[in-house]
Parts: sequence; structure tokens; C-alpha cells
Amino acid sequence: MSRITRRSRLLAGGAIVGVLSLALAACSSSSDDSGSTPKPANTSAVEDALAKGGSITVWAWEPTLKEVVPAFEKKYPNVKVNLVNAGTGNDQYTALQNAIKAGKGVPDVAQIEYYALPQFALGKSVADLSQFGAGSLDGTFTPGPWGSVHSGDAIDGLPMDSGPMALFYNKKVFDKYGLKVPTTWDEYVADAQKLHAANPKAYITNDTGDAGFTTSMIWQAGGKPYTVDGTNVKIDFANDAGTQKFTSTWQKLLDGKLVAPVSSWSDEWYKGLGDGTIATLAIGAWMPANLESGVAAAKGDWRVAPLPQWTAGENASSENGGSSLAVTDASSNKALAYAFTKFATVDEGVQIRVDGGAFPATTATLKSQDFLSAAPAYFGGQKINEVLAQSAENVVEGWSYLPFQVYANSIFNDTVGKAYTGATTLSDGLKAWQDASVKYGQDQGFTVNK
Repeated sequence: MSRITRRSRLLAGGAIVGVLSLALAACSSSSDDSGSTPKPANTSAVEDALAKGGSITVWAWEPTLKEVVPAFEKKYPNVKVNLVNAGTGNDQYTALQNAIKAGKGVPDVAQIEYYALPQFALGKSVADLSQFGAGSLDGTFTPGPWGSVHSGDAIDGLPMDSGPMALFYNKKVFDKYGLKVPTTWDEYVADAQKLHAANPKAYITNDTGDAGFTTSMIWQAGGKPYTVDGTNVKIDFANDAGTQKFTSTWQKLLDGKLVAPVSSWSDEWYKGLGDGTIATLAIGAWMPANLESGVAAAKGDWRVAPLPQWTAGENASSENGGSSLAVTDASSNKALAYAFTKFATVDEGVQIRVDGGAFPATTATLKSQDFLSAAPAYFGGQKINEVLAQSAENVVEGWSYLPFQVYANSIFNDTVGKAYTGATTLSDGLKAWQDASVKYGQDQGFTVNK
């Protein structure tokens, strides 16, 4: 069985520059049709393309697609799919923007993470899938991923997977120290204090600063620090209520030295998850496969619960990670590329990928009894998908990423990251992140307010 690998988080800022230059140039050159009415869907073009056949190239690093390709080719024997791993996250984005700039070597389909998709959509580097009837898929996907592939009326890709957040916790540790599974973040802080007092080597979680985690937590708190309208952007962490909920709570953990100073995905992190010195993870629904493969010794110890809430009694969640499949505007066979994209994200490919360990974005799969009743032995026979599927339903709507989020994430540790060493506070760190992001956006030609 294929396993889901780490979702890339902090990406180098260099890759974004070329993309943004293309983006703003495209926006300028296409200003005449900015208010045009979307073209009517031509669904017959997809059927015609499948009948005619041909070859398409797909750039993706997600491992379960390896099983989707032969299934697609078996169903449509006139089609050849060339699946290429051009790198993970930033490596692929760099290669993609270089190919776009050169005007050659651009794939027909590309895996693009939700937070990175806006930059390619802004530059009109991805096709609007509405032309192939993608608008009829409204309701097919959960709200978070579906909202993440839209820019205005355009549909820039189809959700491939999702990462609704949940609290993964070590039941063995909780039982040993008499901890109750927290239902609020205040209770979570109390658990952190109790655990660390009982065992100074044990921590409620780890955190050395992660942009994706921070924005996901602010998202869950109802925050909207980013407002985006084309090239008009507003960034405001200082006055955002959701941001303030997060910083006031997480600062208590940092001040009390209640989080392990261990970076995620390091050898020390895996060790801590295995020996109980890191007791919880608030993370995306793609995590189970990583625990099973990377922390095999803790089989039977871990369980899954809903995210603690910022206000008691609420049921809010957010997304953490996940990717789309997008058809590139440079593709000479967009209809065939869309056919594969839909097969992998809506049709038979969904179950193939779920069987391989992916967490789906499709509502039908999330509601199926086979999916919900799965009770992996690693999690003590708990039906963890019941919790994860409910989280997908509870994702707070209305979140936006920056059209230069890749760059913003790359400077997170230079700004907010200082709060994790005690050199500043989270609030001041976010202010520095905001200022640096505003300056960068303005330098790239965006209209950025704060």
C-alpha cells in the first residue's frame, strides 16, 4: 500500500518570483476581458477527446496516483498518461514556472497544493475548468477543498485530497497521567501543564514554528487575516479576532515551555511520538498513514478526537494540507487532461487512492459506510474516519490564501519563528510577518494594504 508523505510547508521564496512576474504580466495583458462572461461548458469536448485518444503528461508527487494511471488507461485504451515526479512542492513549482516562462515542457496536468494554487491562477497559468462542466460538481466535494480551487467564478483545479484537522492523541499517555481529552483549547493548556508537571520530559505537543499549522489554527478560530481580490490584497493579523484567539492561547504554551522544541518530521519527532514524550498532534486527516509507517512501535496507543474548540460547544474545524490537480493553460489537450483529472478526483480514481491511504475530498466517499466503518488496529480499532469525516463537514468557510503565499510561508521562521525561541512574542512575530509580506507584495506590483 502506498503511504501519504509529508505535506510540504515552508517553501523557498525564490520560486515565487518568476510566477508572480508572469502573474502580474498576465493580469495586465488580459485586462480587457476581466469582466467577460465565462464560456458555456462544452462537455462533449471531453467525450470526443477520450474517443480520439492521445497522450498527456501529469506532474505529481502524490504516490497513490501511480495506481490511478493504469486504471485510467485500461478504461480508455486510446489514452497514454505519462506520470512524472518533477519534485515535491517547491521543486515542482520551480520547474513548472520555468517551463511556463520558457513556453515549452509544460505538463498537461499538475499537482498544486491549495495554498499555492492562487499564484498560478492569478497568472492564468491554469485553465478554468468551468469550460468542461466542472461547475456541475458543486456539492461533490467538501466545502474547504472546493472553496480552495475557486478564484471568482473560475474553477482552477479539482480537489484531489483534503486535510481536515483533528486531534491525534496518545491514549496510553493520557491514561497514565489522568488526562481528559480536551474539548477546548483552554483545557488543552491545562492538560499541557498537568502533563509536563508530572513528567518534565513529556510535552503535550511539539512546535518550533510552522506557517501551515499557524494559519490552519487561525482559520479554525474564524480568522480572516488575508483578503484577496485579484491583485488587491489586504493583510491584517493585528486586528483579526481569530488571530488573537490563537496567539493568546499558544503564547501561554510557549511562555510555560510546555511544547517540545522539536521540529516536525525530524528523527527526534518520530521518537517522541513513539515513546510518549510528545502526546498529541493537531494536524490534517492525512496523518494516519504517517503514524502507521513512521511510528509503528506505538501501534494501539493512538486515538483521534475532534479539534479542541476556541469556544465551548462549537464544532469548528479547518484544513491543514491537501492538493488539487490543475490543467495547465499551456496544454494542447485540455479536454483529455480534464478527463484524467476528473477520473482521479471524482470517479473511479477516488477509491483507488483511498485504498492506497489518501484522505478523500469527495462527500460521497466520506459518507460511505465502508469508509466510515474502517477500524484500523493501529488506532485500537477506533473508527477514526467518523471523526475525520465530521471534521471535513465542520471546516469554517471563507478562508483565503495570499496570491504569494509560497513566499510568505518561506519567511515565516525569520519572523514568527523567533517567538518559539523567546526572542519575541507571537503577536509581534506575526506583525513582522505581516510587514514583510506587505513589502514583498508591493515590490511585486500588488496593491497591498494593512
